[in-house]
Amino acid sequence: MAIFTVIGLGSFGQTIALELTKLGHDVIGIDTEQRNIEQVADHITHAVIADATDEKVLEELNVQKSEAAIVAIGEDIEASILCVLNLKNLDIQHVWVKAKTKSHHTILSHLGVDKIIHPEEDMGIRIAQTLSYPMVSRYMALEHDHYIVKVVISEHMKGVHLHGLMGKYAQSVHILLLKRNQEIFYHLPEGFTLEPEDILIVEGLQQDLQKLSSSFK
Repeated sequence: MAIFTVIGLGSFGQTIALELTKLGHDVIGIDTEQRNIEQVADHITHAVIADATDEKVLEELNVQKSEAAIVAIGEDIEASILCVLNLKNLDIQHVWVKAKTKSHHTILSHLGVDKIIHPEEDMGIRIAQTLSYPMVSRYMALEHDHYIVKVVISEHMKGVHLHGLMGKYAQSVHILLLKRNQEIFYHLPEGFTLEPEDILIVEGLQQDLQKLSSSFK
C-alpha cells in the first residue's frame, strides 16, 4: 500500500483518486471547492479543502510522505505551476501533472515533472484510433512509434491462416500471444487458423500495424 496525493478534484482528479483507493492505496485529495471535496470525502482516505499553492499547507498535510503526487488542476495554470514547485521543494518522489495548453506543457517540461498528461487529447486520439481501426480494442504506446495492440478476431476471419495473414509484416510486427477461450498460445505453429473471438496481441511500428489492420477488416 502506498500514499498518493491528488491535487484538484474535478472529474479527472476524482477518477484518479477513487481508482487509487479501489486499488488499496491511501489517497490525500486536495481541492479549494467544498463541492468537489464532498463528492469524494466518504470514499478516499483524506479529502481536504486547502490551498495547494501554499507550501506550508502541503507540508502540514504530510504530502511529503506520498510516493507520487498528481496535479489535476484544470483551468488555473498559475496554480498548477505553483503546486509543482511546492511538491518539488518537498522532495516528492514522482510528480505527474495535467497540462491544459502547449505553453503549460513547455513550462512543466522545464520544471522536471515525471509525466505530463493531456487527458482530452489522449482520449481524442483513442477515439479516433477506435473509429479508424474498430478491430483494435486496446492499444499501448511504447517508445519510438512502437505500439502493442489487442485485436479481437471477428466472425468473417474464421479459418484464416494467421501466418499467411501476417505475410510481409512478419519481420516488423511480432505476435506476442493469442488467447482462445481460457487457453493462451505463445508459440503458434505454421498453419494455425483463427477462430471468432480469438484475442491477438501484437507489437510493432505504428505504420506497419496500421497497414496490417486493413487485413482484419
